Amino acid sequence: MRFKDRFEAGRKLADELRKQSLTDPVILAMPRGGVPVGFEVARELGAPLDVVVVRKIGAPFQPELGVGALAEDGEPLLDEGSLERLGLVPDDLEETIDSERAELQRRMRRYRGDRPPVAVEGRSAVIVDDGLATGGSARAALQAVRQRGPSRLVLAVPVSPPETAARLAADADDLVCLSTPEQFMAVGQWYRDFDQTSDEEVVELLERAWRETPVGQ
Repeated sequence: MRFKDRFEAGRKLADELRKQSLTDPVILAMPRGGVPVGFEVARELGAPLDVVVVRKIGAPFQPELGVGALAEDGEPLLDEGSLERLGLVPDDLEETIDSERAELQRRMRRYRGDRPPVAVEGRSAVIVDDGLATGGSARAALQAVRQRGPSRLVLAVPVSPPETAARLAADADDLVCLSTPEQFMAVGQWYRDFDQTSDEEVVELLERAWRETPVGQ
């Protein structure tokens, strides 16, 4: 299954989510690419939209090499296998984690402004992204949102490698994924338009959603 763009993917994802028994759902999109998807899901379901912000934790000597992830108020989620292969211990990442935590806080202020996070306790929390690759960021998001007490935690994505989907299914109460192609190289190959989503677009979409459905609803 290929998608025209993230907005179309969101509408198709909403069609599938309608089949789920969601109680008072809230949509938590992962910036940046997950926000256009989540915007359409929230609009189609008449649910409030918020973000769950995640930062990759890179190796100290090779920042682009992810060895973990950090989501909002959650604890760092580290890939023990990667640390072992690289000869690292968690203390080696302390400076990197502090830096990423500061950037995460900056992005949360940029995206939400002075609005409080949406309340998820006792509700169906649906975490949405534009696709999964390794799933490290989504797993960190699931862990952080789980601590906020939703009655049900759902991960919803348009596309994922089958092994990643199978692995993350254990971290969510439900996983909704439209396509799990065997020949998977990158999320972008399953979209005709996969231009990078900017911070400005994220803020614009969130403000549009909040005008229609206040974040505290």
